[in-house]
Amino acid sequence: MGQQITIDFDVPAQMRDGTILRANVYRPAGEGQWPVLLTRLPYGKDLPTATSVFDPAQVARRGYVVIIQDTRGRFTSEGTWDPFRNEALDGVDTVAWAAGLPYSNGSVGMYGASYFGFTQWISAVQHPAALKAIVPFITWNDPLNGVLFRGGALELGTSTSWQLSMGFDVLMRRYRQDPDPRHLGAALYTLVSEMDALGPRGYWDLPLKDFAPVKRSDAAPAFFEVFEHVMDRSNVEAFTIRGKHAQVTAPAFNIGGWYDVFLQDTIDNFNAIRSQGATPQARQSKLLIGPWTHGGVTNPIGEINFGFGASAALIDLKIDFMSLQLRWFDQFLKETNTGILDEAPIKIFVMGANIWRDEQEWPLARAVETRYYLHSDGQANSLHGDGLLTSSKPEVEPADQYTYDPANPVITRGGALLMTPEYRGGPIDQRPTEERADVLVYSTPTLEEDIEVTGPITVHLWAVSSAPDTDFVARLVDVHPNGFAQNLTDGIIRARYRNFAHGEASSLIEPGRAYEYEIDLWSTSNLFKKGHRIRLDITSSNFPRWDRNPNTGHALGADAELAVAQQHILHDEGHPSYILLPIVPPAQQ
Repeated sequence: MGQQITIDFDVPAQMRDGTILRANVYRPAGEGQWPVLLTRLPYGKDLPTATSVFDPAQVARRGYVVIIQDTRGRFTSEGTWDPFRNEALDGVDTVAWAAGLPYSNGSVGMYGASYFGFTQWISAVQHPAALKAIVPFITWNDPLNGVLFRGGALELGTSTSWQLSMGFDVLMRRYRQDPDPRHLGAALYTLVSEMDALGPRGYWDLPLKDFAPVKRSDAAPAFFEVFEHVMDRSNVEAFTIRGKHAQVTAPAFNIGGWYDVFLQDTIDNFNAIRSQGATPQARQSKLLIGPWTHGGVTNPIGEINFGFGASAALIDLKIDFMSLQLRWFDQFLKETNTGILDEAPIKIFVMGANIWRDEQEWPLARAVETRYYLHSDGQANSLHGDGLLTSSKPEVEPADQYTYDPANPVITRGGALLMTPEYRGGPIDQRPTEERADVLVYSTPTLEEDIEVTGPITVHLWAVSSAPDTDFVARLVDVHPNGFAQNLTDGIIRARYRNFAHGEASSLIEPGRAYEYEIDLWSTSNLFKKGHRIRLDITSSNFPRWDRNPNTGHALGADAELAVAQQHILHDEGHPSYILLPIVPPAQQ
């Protein structure tokens, strides 16, 4: 390993339209040519986020050129900041530039998390010749499934906090030529004030189309575009990966977390490139999922310590996160047989058992899809109710009822979050939420043996609402013997988009009519231990993670007034509501 490196700051790269983007370049000292590892991010190449995925100095010591570039319109790079929309061509141009540098050997890999996981994918779908491998970490596939919307509901928590956080550089650039520093100071003060107030009260502002925290800050104009293009695939084409994997030639090591906001898209990216990739190398792609949140890869995760081996610091007590990525790049950029391709294509962390396990496919072929049906005598409200979850089909049972008042929504408590600091992600005890009368709670009897659930989770819910549009939220919970209610995964469906996943247009519902809703809870892997209980919570809000449905049937963001909805959850012979759990047989775990 070489001990000396050279660092060049603000190295310019010219894009095809003449715009100059700048990067910091870390490389081994002296003469030579080495493979390049490139990341492109909007968070500032000179700020800590730029080195959060791995230490570029240490990677350069291992024989790589590491390039960290500010994306267009951000920090030291020229151009106008337009989130997502310039990254494809800028990525292609940057890969070609990096491959042609005098100290490059012509082979380029890309790495990074979240937005700079996306800049990898959107470059890879253009199949630049020099791009040999990527490691996208906690990033997306479909912007309508976790970036802007989820089940038709607005990702309010993520959208507002992220857009406001991006505003610092927007304001710095806007006032760069202003001779009076007080103008910039006032603008930054306003932005910081709105960010600090967002969690305690800003999220509650209505109407959303005039969302005051963003308007007052005047630093995130792109936020309002969503209200003109609700659930519009054509509007998100520039940052959609879904459906484009057949164009990708580079193999991808996809890394995610069970509590990440882009969990399912990480899995979908893996499955798509593994089956559809344009080259044999692309079809050798891999997947790793830890018990992690968005950017949280060390214990505790939420309120649970999953053990030291769950941490990215030493995955499975065998390899650290940086070295794992370098094994991948060594394989494809240095053409070194690291043995990584001889290993199983999937490694997952099984929560509850708290072990890592290798798998060959997703979903697991050996998992048995098992229906657990909702039951009650009509009093499933709160954890003190009579809600029951069993594998027996319902017969004659009364419906459960609750009032959904969007002025008093169920408050976000843990889960797959990317929000302000008041809202912690990961597993958080759900009992305070389950005390509410507008939360229906269905639990199995105490388990007499271990049950492993690993795979995609869906809820089929028969419901009647008094409103022309409303929401239904479902959450899978592991109830520990001491009562701790560990949220595993959840999902939402907006009634008007109940058939969007099947290609149908939005349509309001008829108040008083029963509809079957399919709620996608994405995926999980958890061992429900003997003495625990499996629980399903049903309600109509998870705010401010998702926007409140005002129950009016009006266009998204139009309402300043809120209506109350009466909700009935059916579970009888003609309307069997259930959760579909992929159960791994004990002998095959």
